[in-house]
Amino acid sequence: NITSRHCPYLDTINRSVLDFDFEKLCSISLSHINVYACLICGKYFQGRGLKSHAYTHSVQFTHHVFLNLHTLKFYCLPDNYEIIDSSLEDITYVLKPTFTRQHISGLDKQGKLYRAYDGTTYLPGIVGLNNIKANDYANVVLQALSNVPPLRNYFLEEENYCGIRRPPGDIMFLLVQRFGELMRKLWNPRNFKAHVSPHEMLQAVVLCSKKNFQITKQGDAVDFLSWFMNALHGALGGTKKKPSSLTKVFQGSMRIFSKKLPHPDLPPEEKVALLLKDEYQEEMSDTTFLFLTLDLPTAPLYKDEKEQLIIPQVPLFNILAKFNGNTEKEYKTYKENFLKRFQLLKLPPYLIFCIKRFTKNNFFVEKNPTIVNFPITNVDLREYLTEEAQVTEKNTTYDLVANVVHDGKPTEGAYRIHDIFFSGELYRCKFLQDLQVTDILPQMITLSEAYIQIWKRRESEDDTTNHTGA
Repeated sequence: NITSRHCPYLDTINRSVLDFDFEKLCSISLSHINVYACLICGKYFQGRGLKSHAYTHSVQFTHHVFLNLHTLKFYCLPDNYEIIDSSLEDITYVLKPTFTRQHISGLDKQGKLYRAYDGTTYLPGIVGLNNIKANDYANVVLQALSNVPPLRNYFLEEENYCGIRRPPGDIMFLLVQRFGELMRKLWNPRNFKAHVSPHEMLQAVVLCSKKNFQITKQGDAVDFLSWFMNALHGALGGTKKKPSSLTKVFQGSMRIFSKKLPHPDLPPEEKVALLLKDEYQEEMSDTTFLFLTLDLPTAPLYKDEKEQLIIPQVPLFNILAKFNGNTEKEYKTYKENFLKRFQLLKLPPYLIFCIKRFTKNNFFVEKNPTIVNFPITNVDLREYLTEEAQVTEKNTTYDLVANVVHDGKPTEGAYRIHDIFFSGELYRCKFLQDLQVTDILPQMITLSEAYIQIWKRRESEDDTTNHTGA
């Protein structure tokens, strides 16, 4: 290979057609091996030797500048020499963004807008994700998780996880690699466009979930969140006993009091006799959680005088009462019924609430439209801790960082997300739906059908200043 530093065709490169978000395979042979991007039309081709698809394309269309998507080296075809030119560095950065520790430590201090190559302005991290067909249920979860700084920072530096050993033939690590790549693209301050396509990430999801989650079929965001967090935890080398970078961020623990109930159809005297037996006494167990499920009260179908349905509202603290240690909830299994009470033992740095909006029975899925009223800042969870934990847990106040909303019918509908980010005492709210990113007033967030929420714990006394909206 002759190395040339001066290629006469660099001005033919068309940055506006370059898109490295899609699967790196040849547009003709569909092979993943030795793939080059034509920097004039943006298409991917295999090889650069004589008779290869990239070579043929260069001769046929007089497109001369190619980038090897794996080695990040530039070549001029058909002459077949390597191009070394610092003016191409912005292209390699879009293909493979990298972050220094210094850059990462400053990410939350800046609220600066950046201008993409196509002229649009954007805030790194607050960019739209392309809804390829019906994958917004996964997009909102990925966007919400990308807004959790300790998780984001871990994945922005590939060195943090590239040394994790996995058993031979294990495909689950692909999720870790693709999530890291997506995270770096979402937070890239030098993007060519102000949105990202999660195509490769979602292909890994389809493969690793054995097609339980699809790109072409609407899914449930809570089901996806639960699967994705557990799969990531395992792929990062975590087990039930061994923590991972994910559980360090989201895992808390709770105490469950459980009491078996006699069958409701039994005669009263039999019930009384059974309740004296050991197996019907209350048992206590401690368990960990990655998110808390909050139950909505059954929606009453009130109508006003115009015969229009009134949508009920409930304060967040009412549905949090499930964890006060006194509220009893009945759980039915196929054979047995139990009464359970819950109390929190340990609160995580970031706490996820999943608000149970959907109930599935044999025939269809029903959606509860109840609006949950919640403050965006300053939610104190101390009263839901056991007495011992109230002494040991120092910080128990949380602020909202992400709010995922489901609009429309249960099985169709659309997902959107609100991102709340703080800058000193001010906070700003953004509304994201597919490629659209707009400002939103804080009071509008609380009028939505919240489905998943991520809350950040205040870690110091300085954090307890009352945040005011911006």
